[in-house]
Parts: sequence; structure tokens; C-alpha cells
Amino acid sequence: MATTRSLLERIPKIDRLLSSPAAEPLRQRFARPRVVEALRVAAEELRAQLLAGNGQEVLEEDPVQRICWAAQALLESEERCTLGRAINATGVVLHTGLGRAVLSEAAAQAALEVIRSHSLLEVDAESGERGNRQTHIAPLLRRLTGAEDALVVNNNAAAVSLAIGCLAAGCEVIVAAGQLVEIGGSFRIPDVIRRAGARLVIVGTTNKVRLADYAGAITPETALLLRVHPSNFRVVGFTEEASLEELVTLGRERSIPVMDDLGSGALVDLSQYGLEAEPTAHASVRAGADVVTFSGDKLLGGPQAGLIVGKREILRRMAKDPLMRVVRCDKVTLAMMEATLRLYLDEERALREIPTLAALTVAPKVLSARAKRLVSLLEGAGLTVTTEPGISQVGGGSLPGERLPTTLVAVTAPEISPTDLARRLRTSDPSIWARIHRDRLLFDLRTVRDREVEEIAAALRGIMAPRMNADARR
Repeated sequence: MATTRSLLERIPKIDRLLSSPAAEPLRQRFARPRVVEALRVAAEELRAQLLAGNGQEVLEEDPVQRICWAAQALLESEERCTLGRAINATGVVLHTGLGRAVLSEAAAQAALEVIRSHSLLEVDAESGERGNRQTHIAPLLRRLTGAEDALVVNNNAAAVSLAIGCLAAGCEVIVAAGQLVEIGGSFRIPDVIRRAGARLVIVGTTNKVRLADYAGAITPETALLLRVHPSNFRVVGFTEEASLEELVTLGRERSIPVMDDLGSGALVDLSQYGLEAEPTAHASVRAGADVVTFSGDKLLGGPQAGLIVGKREILRRMAKDPLMRVVRCDKVTLAMMEATLRLYLDEERALREIPTLAALTVAPKVLSARAKRLVSLLEGAGLTVTTEPGISQVGGGSLPGERLPTTLVAVTAPEISPTDLARRLRTSDPSIWARIHRDRLLFDLRTVRDREVEEIAAALRGIMAPRMNADARR
């Protein structure tokens, strides 16, 4: 039996490692200082394993090759971006951790165009003069919502803060008690209002707020009536709420603007496709709201952005606010947002080409076909694979009560726990995310795109290959 000391002596010096044929691929691909450091780290890791008593296998293989392989893995891991691609098989359509909305091919192509070249960001091609970056988005939003004007900022929280700051800084904002929501990341409406320099006035109760509650709270200091859509929860049962139309009428009687924060927002009436009704931006504009704010991602299916539509005079004031410079979008976001909004000019095309809408409205037979395809690709892989009905979620704080029937593929692997199997898939390339239930790994095909089915199958087969080879040798 070799001693630990004799095993340690088998670890070559760095200069020998660097000049070895096994390190030749590393020298060709990476800068010399990086190769030296990676070899040093790999050698130290092997030394630590030997000292821990785990080095007997070194006698059975070439330590130079082993260290060079480890160094290569380290160098390649440094080359990979941590914000990498992932496959969402969780069934949560707008999975915040996985980046929420998947953008359309049109949006991706638009981003690529402005990344690879200069762009018409703030110039007017006709006159050759300086332009305004908002002109790429505003005409589309005016057409899609019927609003007099529109702005885009970097997210909806920024949109709300900008609007409140412009309309009510130093004054009172009236909000119903049941609308003081907390959105992702512990951002709360009361905090946003206070941060914008306004004073919060709460009316009604959690489950009931009447128009008289708003009217009774108005004072000479009142500058805004704010309605907030509780996107991520529902109050049901013994409830009552003043309508937006009633608030608009009251606001006009008292010369107070009305703002409607839709949160997720939507440009398509989803109820006509069997989903829960979600307030649309054009409905709020039609009801007479002076300002309407909503997200550019989430149900709209575009990049992260905050969209503001409403009365021209008010939005022009916002555009001149110093905060606008802080929260404005860059050219890439604007390009993706413009491409996404253009798809909405044809609703059928939007439903077909915007991944979020496609996932929400996909036909059951399509889900079943995807599931059967995955099952067939996993035949002979040494796995137990079955299909079963399940429920998907919208996610992203949108349509919290919606239950979307789906088809699941359940997978179990001999001698590999579901937890370990899930970890191996998450750390693969691309990273694959599923969910665990009752000691099985479940793949929800609603959030898996057609081309990703083969990638999931390939990853599972790759995990099982060593075991299958070992069984074949026996």
C-alpha cells in the first residue's frame, strides 16, 4: 500500500505540467498566466485529496493527465457566463428566478441588430437632427391603448414612482386599504408613495372600499386618486370596490387626476381564451384614467420595462422630470420593446409568436404531443418514465388564482434520488429546471419549447450513460 508521502511525490511540479503534451491544448486556447494558475489550483486540490486519504486511485491513472483535465475544466468554467441559458420545465410560465418572460424571435433579432451596430436611438433620419428615444415606443402604445401619449421606463416600480412624484410630491395620495400590495423583492406601495415624496391616505377596509370613502378623504392637500390592481393576490367573498369609472367621475368633479397601476397589465383580453380576466391598458384608458402604468414583461411578454400611458399634458411633465434620466431604458430594451409591441398590431400573430402568450393559450393536444415525444426519446435510457395530468401556474405575480391544466412527464432513476437528479440537470448546460413531487422528477411541458424536448432527453441520457455502460459490461 502506497504511503501518503509517496502519493504526494507523484504530483509533478508546475513547470513540468506546463510543458507536458497533456497541457498543449490549454496553452493553445488560454493565456499562459491563466494556464499556470489553473494547473496550480488543480494540483493543490489533488494534494488536498491525497492528504484526506482519497488518493489511491491516482496510482491507477496518469496524475499529469488528471491535473490537466481538472485545469481545463476550471478554465472552461471561467469562460462560461453565470447568467446562462436555462430550460424551464417547472410549469411556471413567468418564473421570476428564471427571468420571467421569454422574448419572441422578433424581439431577439431586434436586440441583435442594435447590439451589433449603431442605431437610430436619438436621431431623426428625415431631418438629420437630434431626436427622442421615446418616439420608438410612444406611437405604438398610443395606437394599442388609445392613450394620448406614452412613455417607457426601466420597470413598473419606476413608472409608479415617477408618476406619483410628478403628480403628488408634497401632497396626499388616496389609496384603498386592500390595494396596499407588496410586489416582488419586498417593494411595497406605501414605501413607493413615501419615497416619491407624497403622503399616503388610506381609505376603506381590506375587503370593502366605497366611492364615499374616497370622497370623504379628499382635502385641499389631495393631489391624486390611485387605484392599484392587486396582481399577486385576490380578495374574495364579502367584498366591494369602487370602479375606475366612478373614481374618474369623482376626480373630474374635484379636479384631481386619477392613476391606475395595473401591475402586470395586458394588451390582450385573456378571458376570451379561457383564462381569468385581467385588466387591459386600453380598458383603463377608455374608462378615463389620466395615467395608467403597467409592466412591459410579465403578461405582455416583452423585456423588463415600465409602460406609462395617459393624458398628454401629464406625460409631458413626466418626460421633463429629472428622474426620467435615471429610469430611462437603453437601446437594447427599446428595440426589444418596439418589436414586441409591433406583434400586438396583429393579435393572432402575437398569440402565436410571443412565448408567454403561446404558453398561456397552448392547446392540450400540443402539450400531450410534447410529453409523448419526450417519453419516446427516453426509451431505453434506464429510466422509469410516465405521463400524467397536472396544473401549471402563471407566476410573476400575475393571475394568482389561475389553474392551467397541463401534461407532466414523471421520471425516476434507479439509485439516483430525485434531488440528485434535479441537481445534475440544473448544473448541466443548458441548465434544466424541473420540480420534485412524491419522489419523482416532474417535467411540465407547458413551459418547454418544442426544440428543448430533445435537450432534456439528451441531458437525462447523458446522466444515465455511465450506468448503462457499466450494466452492458456486466
